Amino acid sequence: MKPVKYCLLLLAMTLAFQQASADKVKVRLFSNNRIDALYASFDLGLYNLYANDSLLLDSGLGEGMTVELKPSPSGVYVAVNGYEYGTFKRAVLRATDTACILCLNPRNVKQRTYEGDLVVSCFDKNTLLIINEVEFETYLAGVVQSEIYGNMSDIFRIQAIISRTWALRNWNKHRSDGYNFCDYVHCQAYQNRCIRPDIMLGTMQSSGQTIVDGAGKMIETPFHSNSGGQTANSEDVWRSALPYLRSVTDTFSFRMRQSDWTKVIPINQWLGYFSKTHKINVQNDSIRNQLLSFSQPQRKAKILGIPLTRIRTDFKLKSTFFSVSVDSKTGDVVLSGHGYGHGVGLSQEGTIRMVSLGISYDSIIRHYYTGAAIHQDDKVSQRYVNNFVTEITKIIEEDKANPGKKKSKKDDWLGKLFRVRDRLDREEEYDPNKQEMEHEMKVEW
Repeated sequence: MKPVKYCLLLLAMTLAFQQASADKVKVRLFSNNRIDALYASFDLGLYNLYANDSLLLDSGLGEGMTVELKPSPSGVYVAVNGYEYGTFKRAVLRATDTACILCLNPRNVKQRTYEGDLVVSCFDKNTLLIINEVEFETYLAGVVQSEIYGNMSDIFRIQAIISRTWALRNWNKHRSDGYNFCDYVHCQAYQNRCIRPDIMLGTMQSSGQTIVDGAGKMIETPFHSNSGGQTANSEDVWRSALPYLRSVTDTFSFRMRQSDWTKVIPINQWLGYFSKTHKINVQNDSIRNQLLSFSQPQRKAKILGIPLTRIRTDFKLKSTFFSVSVDSKTGDVVLSGHGYGHGVGLSQEGTIRMVSLGISYDSIIRHYYTGAAIHQDDKVSQRYVNNFVTEITKIIEEDKANPGKKKSKKDDWLGKLFRVRDRLDREEEYDPNKQEMEHEMKVEW
């Protein structure tokens, strides 16, 4: 018989997955910036404007309209196309259908676009709190686009599985703040809506998939840009030694964008750091020699008892996987490093290389997460997913066949995709009287 605690954990995980699959996720946007003015315009679809939960404008916001939002001591100032509506506790831009796109222009911050709804209140009297309420899988596609590069769908599928697993494990990370996640690396990067159908394809192919350990429990899924040739044990970077976060050889990360790096530091600064910060006697010949000729043919966690993670932070290094030498001409200390990031879990550039070599997405995940497996949620309709995948593939092939073709906003692949979903929703409740209408919709595309 399984322990009660274990059963409760599985129940909580199941409920979290069901909640995320059905509900919208709340993500704080521009969380790393102080936003004192936001200008929202509309790229696709129509929006309603609510103030203090009451309808202020009904389906009147679309292309050519701009909503101005500013913080004040008494709430959020709202104006539309220059007309002042007043100040309210919060303002909501709510999409009227599934294919709507908002264009957000904060003052002094780069423009972004998002799908779904926008809820704006005041973080303080000088800063807006901006929350995007959006479908969970749509959020994931935006995360994948922000977190990894490439041009093969399995790259995006792997990142989606990792990001979905992380999100479900951390669903209530910002619950006390009134949202689920922020859009920065504190949670997961979410810097724009997904604008690439190939990324959405990989995300949809991963629908319902998470990474679990041998007991069926969702694991922690850290990732980094490049391992430098060997990943790190979790306890070498953080406190806990997790059985699925073991150091593995990773030659797939060689000869990639972030494979190698070099940093030159004056010898007095390097030795002075250990002397002043860590109280080490650098005049001792043995100690001095270790500091000036440190090498890592295999990853290490410390040098002279000092965590390499601390040194990485203090010197702003790309990774802890480095060796030390002295330039015979200048006398400077040269750090010759490998990789970029903390080194634990999946290497993104190693993943990109493995996919290009034809290695399957599940084998790649097992390579980086020792003893882990992919769990497929049986509540996700594979017919539904397969129809999405088929239609997105058609859109991708159409784009390839017509390179450089100009499209109207109504031809945006997002609009096409959601029209597919709307049609599938209706077809699930079969009505022969609607079949002619469905046929006409296909021809119209």
